[in-house]
Amino acid sequence: MAASSAFSPSSLVSLAVSASGDRGSAASGGRTHASFLRGVGGGAPRVFSAPILRFPRNFVRQMSNKARRNCSNIGVAQIVAASWSNSSSSFEAPRSAASADAVVAPEAVVDSAIGVGVGGILSSPVESQTLAVGKEKVSPAAAKVAATLSSDGSLAVHAGERYGRGIITDAITTPVVNTSAYWFNNSDELIDFKEKRHTSFEYGRYGNPTTQALEEKMSALESAESTVFVSSGMYASVALLSSLVPAGGHIVITTDCYRKTGIFIQNELPKKGITVTIIDPADIGSLKSALDQNNVSLFFSESPTNPFLRCVDIELVSQLCHNKGALVCIDSTFASPINQKALTLGADLVLHSATKFIAGHNDVIGGCISGSEELISKIRLYHHVVGGVLNPNAAYLILRGMKTLHLRVKEQNSTALRMAQLLEEHPKIIRVYYPGLQSHPEHHIAKRQMAGFGGVVSFEIAGDLETTKKFIDSLKIPYIAPSFGGCESIVDQPAIMSYWDISESERVAKYGIKNNLVRFSFGVEDFEDLKADVLQALEKIN
Repeated sequence: MAASSAFSPSSLVSLAVSASGDRGSAASGGRTHASFLRGVGGGAPRVFSAPILRFPRNFVRQMSNKARRNCSNIGVAQIVAASWSNSSSSFEAPRSAASADAVVAPEAVVDSAIGVGVGGILSSPVESQTLAVGKEKVSPAAAKVAATLSSDGSLAVHAGERYGRGIITDAITTPVVNTSAYWFNNSDELIDFKEKRHTSFEYGRYGNPTTQALEEKMSALESAESTVFVSSGMYASVALLSSLVPAGGHIVITTDCYRKTGIFIQNELPKKGITVTIIDPADIGSLKSALDQNNVSLFFSESPTNPFLRCVDIELVSQLCHNKGALVCIDSTFASPINQKALTLGADLVLHSATKFIAGHNDVIGGCISGSEELISKIRLYHHVVGGVLNPNAAYLILRGMKTLHLRVKEQNSTALRMAQLLEEHPKIIRVYYPGLQSHPEHHIAKRQMAGFGGVVSFEIAGDLETTKKFIDSLKIPYIAPSFGGCESIVDQPAIMSYWDISESERVAKYGIKNNLVRFSFGVEDFEDLKADVLQALEKIN
């Protein structure tokens, strides 16, 4: 059907299509309408209606500046752009609502449309139609092109967006869909949804098209069946532990980990009768003992760890745990999927604080878990009840950041390795912790399972608390802050930043955190500038 050449009331059209036995068709009442077709339960396409105005080709580009300004809602212009299509593209259903009988947008639909009130502002929530749900139908040509995206760089740019994106749009970037809920055309469609014949996100807590594109991109990078994105990396850990470890269960974790994760495990899991074994990251003997003596539900560890960058032998640990029926989850935040593929090494789940390397710009907080559809579905059920939803604007920022993930991480890998080598030779540095160094206790493991060693280096200054403070305060380029993985370099003194609330003796005995420990996250600044800055700061200390 051709688009009308002018934007006027005469643009109202009627697409007369019938679907035998369809309950929704009786509700149309012979009104003048345009229809979107959806196949329900694998049967004939079904008609549902909404009063619309048809827009000419390139309508959004032809909008006047005044008209654009009138779209005062931040989502309106984006939804208009997203709803215009000159092809019969269809797309994948929201994973949170998909079923075996997922609906399919038929190829008979040539143009999409959007309802606009007289004043130019949305008067009918037709975005849920134009962001229609249905199983992805990829043409042979598109499938062939998608199959060529074998490198992490190409996947980081295109996966989840160019092919199979759940939003019909000719925009290069994925639009931000700001909505709290998704509407149904009539009560019968709602019943179809409840009875698994129609798919929808239904409510903002259960899914969002922008977030779905992000999840598909991460799944591609991690070679995962499914991914769920949530509001933070810490919430990702909480959701995973809460949904997969049963009351009275037992988990195994490692000594070196993010402190807040340890606090949650120590303070909250015992309330469910969950017990914990804590082992050194490389202590395979203790892992075997824990598996033999307990009914272990889950092995959970960072790799590399925070802040000493210890590495777990993911392949070996996975084999041992699976032999005893235990799941394995690796927090790969310090590695990123560019440097390490935990799932291909045998882990069941991989977790990231997307705030760090994934987003990479120090401007958004988020977290994600990737793995099999079976396991991620269990986490989603918990997530849908508890909340912790990633805002679609945050999803957009992470999508944008991921397009340069491979470029940033490669640069950070190079800078960190060169700086670690430099620091290891400096007389004012006692010890350097970096898996790319031969002196690292798990260097042989890191070489085998990592493509690069990450952008974070930890090291101990030859001095006390005050000497280390002076070194950090003398640096000119990095920010003193509690994060890592972004474009800007960040430095912190863990004794102050993360452990200032406990005594030095307890901190050293329990966590190994000395007053002179420094954690340095190298950004994408020029190596020579960073080198000069570190050397001048070292010159300032005795």
